Amino acid sequence: MAALAIAGAGANALGENRLFSIPVAPQDGTVDLGSGDTGILNYAYALEQLEAAYYTQVMSAPYAGMTAEERQILTDLRDHEIVHREFFKVALGANAIPALVPDFGKVNFNSRASVLKTAQIFEDLGVSAYNGAGQLLTDPQNLLLAGKIVSVEARHAAAIRDLLKPRSDSFAPKPLDVERSPGTVLKLAGLFIKTKISGDNLPKA
Repeated sequence: MAALAIAGAGANALGENRLFSIPVAPQDGTVDLGSGDTGILNYAYALEQLEAAYYTQVMSAPYAGMTAEERQILTDLRDHEIVHREFFKVALGANAIPALVPDFGKVNFNSRASVLKTAQIFEDLGVSAYNGAGQLLTDPQNLLLAGKIVSVEARHAAAIRDLLKPRSDSFAPKPLDVERSPGTVLKLAGLFIKTKISGDNLPKA
């Protein structure tokens, strides 16, 4: 419900922001994220698509031995990421990039370790992406929204770490989260996405 509240508040804010530039699709089928705040929001939308697709696949055929706690946490994460994905899709409207095609061939969905370690990769990547992109947003309302969503992503990352190493301090290994540039994030995310994505027109720090 918290994620739904965040999405609802953000939708009103973005509905008033018309400083959007429409992404242009290159001839080779590469998805161009666009420029300005629109580009950054599409960048976030791409990552939310990836995470939502991942947890949906995880929960469509849970690995053997998944505990009730793990099932609840992974279901919650799936639902949160779907809310985020659908929020960006609606908020961006005609400016939204198309649905991306994920590539989870590197993941063994029958293995608890593989599923949770990949989840940790995605959650850490998401947190670092939002942290790095915040400075590139020009509309204060969009920055506020990004701050709310990254706090949810950080809680996701902590929950996954606690599943991997229960009752340890691994849920918060560093006092400050890492931030990554869009170029670095897209390169890492691209390992799990078949669709080619271009962030060449995104704002630079």
